[in-house]
Amino acid sequence: MALPTISPNSSSSSWATYDHLSSPSSSASSSSLVDLGFLRMAKNKKNKPTNIKFTINGALESPPMLHFPKQSHQQPPPAITIKEPTSTSTSTTTTKKTHHHHHLPQWNFLQKAAAATLDFVESALISRELHHPLPKTADPDVQIAGNFAPVPEQPICRHLPVAGKIPDCINGVYVRNGANPLHEPMAGHHLFDGDGMVHAVTIGGGSASYACRFTETQRLVQERELGRPVFPKAIGELHGHSGIARLLLFYARGAFGLIDHSCGSGVANAGLVYFNNRLLAMSEDDQPYQVRVKQSGDLETVGRYDFDGQLDSTMIAHPKVDPITKELFALSYDVVNKPYLKYFRFSPDGEKSPDVEIPLPVPTMMHDFAITENFVVIPDQQVVFKLQEMLCGGSPVIYDKEKTSRFGILDKRASDGSGIRWVEVPATFCFHLWNAWEEPEWGEVVVIGSCMTPADKIFNECDESLQSVLSEIRLNPTTGKSTRRPIIHPSEQVNLEAGMVNRNLLGRKTKYAYLAIAEPWPKVSGFAKVDLETGEVKKHFYGDNRYGGEPFFLPAEQDPACEDHGHILAFVHDETMWTSELQIVNAANLELEATVELPSRVPYGFHGTFIESKDLASQCTCGYRVKQQRRRRRRRRLWRFLPERQFIRFLVEDET
Repeated sequence: MALPTISPNSSSSSWATYDHLSSPSSSASSSSLVDLGFLRMAKNKKNKPTNIKFTINGALESPPMLHFPKQSHQQPPPAITIKEPTSTSTSTTTTKKTHHHHHLPQWNFLQKAAAATLDFVESALISRELHHPLPKTADPDVQIAGNFAPVPEQPICRHLPVAGKIPDCINGVYVRNGANPLHEPMAGHHLFDGDGMVHAVTIGGGSASYACRFTETQRLVQERELGRPVFPKAIGELHGHSGIARLLLFYARGAFGLIDHSCGSGVANAGLVYFNNRLLAMSEDDQPYQVRVKQSGDLETVGRYDFDGQLDSTMIAHPKVDPITKELFALSYDVVNKPYLKYFRFSPDGEKSPDVEIPLPVPTMMHDFAITENFVVIPDQQVVFKLQEMLCGGSPVIYDKEKTSRFGILDKRASDGSGIRWVEVPATFCFHLWNAWEEPEWGEVVVIGSCMTPADKIFNECDESLQSVLSEIRLNPTTGKSTRRPIIHPSEQVNLEAGMVNRNLLGRKTKYAYLAIAEPWPKVSGFAKVDLETGEVKKHFYGDNRYGGEPFFLPAEQDPACEDHGHILAFVHDETMWTSELQIVNAANLELEATVELPSRVPYGFHGTFIESKDLASQCTCGYRVKQQRRRRRRRRLWRFLPERQFIRFLVEDET
């Protein structure tokens, strides 16, 4: 595959196109895969797009099936034509969106020469890589197959068809994050590498609207302006000698001013939290990005959010909000420099505590953690980062079989890490922890999580089937002893990943957990309501060839006696009809109460949250300081991209 240059002479501003794709089912011709695919850059000739037939499979382990229609990069991309069903009938509406052609950088002679040289090196690197088969964990034909494939942005669409009745108690917006690559991967790509996109369903007065928008990270903005991916992909590309070469290319481009990585390189595609009147989109490779829900229900990115200059490091994608104190607790890990792990918290009004350094011998994958009423529970497990493995041709994310997993218990208000008490829990890896609480009568801290084996299967190719066992882990910080047991009886064992407990009881003892049934892996066929005391399991399935994602529990009230009084919200996709919907299920009896038909496909994604209408009204818009920061960044970027006369004209208009 020829590599398109990022020189300023290129005329292409995006690879994405959404035409010329056929439905995977003849019965769903009206809801075709029109929103799947990219423009592949053909070097010497134009190829007319042809209809392509698809067999729908899951990602991560499914057979490759994703094919991209080819189109020459020598001509500007055409207007995007998106055909989507307006109802369950076969009628469709067609809308056109035109690409915004961005001004490409006006580089000097040295920069142009450097760009051409680095592009040539990268082209040779990719050509060499394509002579070897990619592992499934880095093969884009596997990772973004079927409904894991990306979609275009969808502006607000109101008065959506509703089957059943939306409960009167639901008023606000359900938002869910996910990975949605803007450009076609040129080499390796993992599902977690995609650009962040937030999907929002606003509900009020029994009606619903929908919109989805990219989170405008610094990475996405620059790659969109250049018309191609230039930032390395942490999982799909950074492995072996080619990964080292990509890092060198990346920093070389930065040194010549071809790209700017000083404001982060994260994708903000994993977690969402609403804190201090701000919706924050997060991935652990960067600081959060603030996203605002407009009054119309549409979304806009406010910008990279450093808590008014207080946060100078990354933050993991699963910070915890204490439901009683309203404080936010978070971690930050570093894969290169010590300290490898830091803990900090924010007061309800956003004031940050000093960092607490947590002593770790090696940098460790720290995707999640837990809080109790008085403690934070920090997992130090066997999936670690060893960058030196790249020198030997391997992945920097490895399973260290010589290491013993342990959990650290630290006072929430600790000023340093000296008081942390470590309790070993051998052969344990929990990618997510659902809750934790204290049981003083036993002197123990109870942790609820899904124990995954093989621990590194989602990062490294492995023939062994994945198991994710919902488990109760008991930690005794006094004796240093631990126990672990499966909560569900072995005869009823299913893979449970992605979910939550009643968020009003986070850090306190809970009876129920609502978790995705991740079968057939990595798809989600339904969700389970698990009694954490008895192990009783009740299941809600989405139906034949219908799959979803994380079930979000929305509590109806804060009465602990009615812990399961509320509703489950979940996006569901029909792989036969190729349509998507939002299901609203009664959490007490698991009966489906309402279904909202969505105007476009919603890919399988990651984590979400719900913002009540009363909180939406008090959202923080970007304050004066943030506006000034965004204004300065925009001016710096346009100074590089615009001719001098146009830049001066822009300054005059901007001041006015």
